[in-house]
Amino acid sequence: MVRTLRRTRCFAVLLVTALSAPVAGAALPTGTPPHAGHAAERAFIDALLARMTLEEKLGQLNQPRGLGNDTGPAAQAASEAQIGGGEVGSILGVDGARRTCELQRVAVQRSRLGIPLLFASDVIHGYRTVFPVPLGEAASFDPDEVAVAARHAAVEATAHGIHWTYAPMVDIARDPRWGRVVEGSGEDPYLGAAMAAARVRGFQGDDASSAPGSHLAAPDTLLATAKHFVGYGLAEGGRDYAGADLSERSLREVQLPPFKAAVAAGAQSVMAAFNEVSGIPMHANRGLLEGVLRGEWGWDGVLVSDYNGVQELMAHGVAATREDAGRLALRAGVDVDMVSRIYLSDLPAAVRAGRVPMAQVDAAVRRVLAAKLRLGLFDDPYRYCSDPARQEALTLTAESRAAARRMAQKSFVLLQNDGAVLPLSRSLRTLAVIGPLADHRRAMLGNWAVAAREEDAVTPLEGLRAALGMDTRLLVAQGAAIDGDDTSGFDQAVAAARQADAVVMFLGEHPDMSAEANNRSSLGLPGVQQQLALAVAATGKPVVVVLLNGRPLTIAPLQGKVPAILEAWFPGVEGGNAIADVLFGAADPSGKLPVTFPRNVGQVPIYYAHKNTGRPPSETEKYTSKYLDVAWTPLYVFGHGLGYTTYRYDPPRVSRPKLALDDLAQQVDVRVTNTGKRAGVEVVQLYLRDDVASVTRPVRQLRGFRRVPLQPGESRIVSFTLGFDDLAMYDEQMHQVVEPGTFTVFVGGSSSAEQSARFEVMAP
Repeated sequence: MVRTLRRTRCFAVLLVTALSAPVAGAALPTGTPPHAGHAAERAFIDALLARMTLEEKLGQLNQPRGLGNDTGPAAQAASEAQIGGGEVGSILGVDGARRTCELQRVAVQRSRLGIPLLFASDVIHGYRTVFPVPLGEAASFDPDEVAVAARHAAVEATAHGIHWTYAPMVDIARDPRWGRVVEGSGEDPYLGAAMAAARVRGFQGDDASSAPGSHLAAPDTLLATAKHFVGYGLAEGGRDYAGADLSERSLREVQLPPFKAAVAAGAQSVMAAFNEVSGIPMHANRGLLEGVLRGEWGWDGVLVSDYNGVQELMAHGVAATREDAGRLALRAGVDVDMVSRIYLSDLPAAVRAGRVPMAQVDAAVRRVLAAKLRLGLFDDPYRYCSDPARQEALTLTAESRAAARRMAQKSFVLLQNDGAVLPLSRSLRTLAVIGPLADHRRAMLGNWAVAAREEDAVTPLEGLRAALGMDTRLLVAQGAAIDGDDTSGFDQAVAAARQADAVVMFLGEHPDMSAEANNRSSLGLPGVQQQLALAVAATGKPVVVVLLNGRPLTIAPLQGKVPAILEAWFPGVEGGNAIADVLFGAADPSGKLPVTFPRNVGQVPIYYAHKNTGRPPSETEKYTSKYLDVAWTPLYVFGHGLGYTTYRYDPPRVSRPKLALDDLAQQVDVRVTNTGKRAGVEVVQLYLRDDVASVTRPVRQLRGFRRVPLQPGESRIVSFTLGFDDLAMYDEQMHQVVEPGTFTVFVGGSSSAEQSARFEVMAP
């Protein structure tokens, strides 16, 4: 029998133990609330819990929406009477220092126990200072910069009275038809885990911790929520809310790692997903919520339902009544019921009749109170909203706009640049600016910028005008609408192109074509935009297409016809300036694709970390895994992205050709050289393959990346360290092990890197 190195998993179920006896009286516990320490936190909460009625406890688990906020079916909005009656523990979608302080005052001064409220919102990629959409941020391959973006979002949002954000979304998505691919970090769990941890650190600040009794000390710390637990990104057919059929192996190896990284980074909240996994809707999935999240991982934060998710257990067909739905969700570990009001309205009778154990209610309430305690709201309920001047001073600052511009620059991916069309010269006499998104403010912001104002955004046309000044003549033509079949504007667009020295086209999606419930069955450019691009390219002028979109698009017909294509996503309030910076060479395009671009929608799902199959694709063998009508390869691979210079990779070197099972530390070094004439930043990527294993393994997996700035002619040694987590897999019994055998590392500028080295893990 071959020995393996194994990491044991704990399958313990979280147990709720009996605590101190009730203490008579209605006042809050006296003394200063504890800031740290499990025992002190527990004693404080127990004393408060003992004074609460059943209705007050269930009120803490009830989250209505604010007026004007609705991401699902109609739901009752919170009223001051409900807040004063102790029926509300948190509110979704109310912001602004003045309004949140008003409602907080109602909770503290009018309710019997004066327990403060939590104010929650979807702060996804910035608040008023909107950064690139998360998929674009992931393209930066720069977790530090992503953490900075989240920190700016937290500073702004908390100044507007918000305590709790429903971000980051860490679902791994491999079907770009799904609208919410825009909200995550793409297809890869390693990159997704790095981005998840970075966003948690940014939202919650340096003082945040997942340790029991931790205290989010500063008033600019924003409670982060890892969502949607789990499997939501695998929605069948790319249709939001659809089921997800996945194996435990896929769950463990692909879907769970970003959530585990978010928890390890200190995420104090997790949101349940709308979908089912293996026949059990996630809002009722005790095995994954209590068993894995709380039991295996030891996480003690607040688990919130998605919008109306508890009630939707009835539509799933696992609950016949609202009470059934509430009982299932609470038993599974869902602490907060968002908008359906089932816990508050339908569970009191069930608790009193013994159909719902009081211990389950108390456990959920305890976690909600702990979050409020850790945010400092028992110290000062108004700490997030008491200074209106802070709201004004910290909104859309010069520093936050500069950070948004820098983040956007790093997020852009240069897909192709035939003939070195880019960067453009600033001495152009005439530039044609064509396309329906050239002056579209909403396209800068995307669909999830819930607090943004369109007037804050800089459009591409404005960015180009500012960069070029008055010496260059701009010829502007829309050419076509974003959607529809009207081609009457083609002639004007083609005429403008013929008069110009160069052409920049802004094509892509309307923001409402991506995000929640915005799924597409086609991935092509909407409407007649593709025909417009080809008509303009036929003029023979240097044409650059800038894509503004929230998902991979199938743009194969543009290859060989359009010289340069720049993927800019939905780039944020400074998007127009950042686009101009990159087009004219003030900034180097350094982004890499966090998701594979297919040739056509028929290839979906397509991702780089696939299995080989028993008959890998072959051009010369018919009976292999491929298509009749299109190549099996993607249009642009994961990790692809060009710059304005070129790089050479020497073969990588491993520090130890042979490793013992009990000493798996491996260093991989590679020399990277800038062989061009311009400075640049290369994202050096390391991929690993387990060559032969007891279960099939992906052809390669990302296990490291570095952003490396290089001057012309400069070389640098880039080092990576591999260990147990990098070499491990789940064996037939679903134990995490490292097996003896050979491993191959690939290092380069994308997932198609060819430079490689091999080492062996030795059997004892």
